Amino acid sequence: MSQALAEIKHRIAAAEARAGRPAGSVTLVAVSKTQPWEHIAPVFAAGQKVFGENRVQEAMERWAPRREGLELRLIGPLQTNKAREAVAFFDVVETVDREKLARVLADEIQRAGKAPRLYIQVNVGEEAQKAGIAPGEADAFVAACRATYGLTVEGLMCIPPVDQDPAPHFALLREIAQRNGVEKLSMGMSDDFETAIAQGATSVRVGSAIFGNRTYG
Repeated sequence: MSQALAEIKHRIAAAEARAGRPAGSVTLVAVSKTQPWEHIAPVFAAGQKVFGENRVQEAMERWAPRREGLELRLIGPLQTNKAREAVAFFDVVETVDREKLARVLADEIQRAGKAPRLYIQVNVGEEAQKAGIAPGEADAFVAACRATYGLTVEGLMCIPPVDQDPAPHFALLREIAQRNGVEKLSMGMSDDFETAIAQGATSVRVGSAIFGNRTYG
């Protein structure tokens, strides 16, 4: 087994125990976006089955030949013109963040006769450069996704500001979820996933701590 993967799994289990949560209650999403296959292969071979990708096309090229038995999550922004491919290919879309996208996803789900599990991305730090619905608009958006577009909202997702304590941002996401009867929370990455687990994360998105730093280009 990949040593780094084993270490992360051990840290997740320890964080679950510290939080008084059942073992296995947190899903590890291995963030394989932009990684070369030689970095991913040992983790894949070690039995990791849940992967997170940023781009629809890149994910399809990488995973289409190896698709069976995997859970693939789209964790990057989704353009409406890629919604059809995303609905067809991904098990989970974590970045629903605007009404136009909700409407297009609803149309594509109806057309395809199958639906990925959907998470709403909340911009907990209200950062101009980040995607996501503002916290103050989240309740109305959840309601619109359900009532107007007929979507099932499984979870919420966030990426806290890098220069702030993530715990209050994770707590804010949890409060929004509880108010709206949303069960799943995708929060926490390589540097803060243990804090996220303490705040109720049901899945954590870990990339560099498993694969090493990403290579761009």
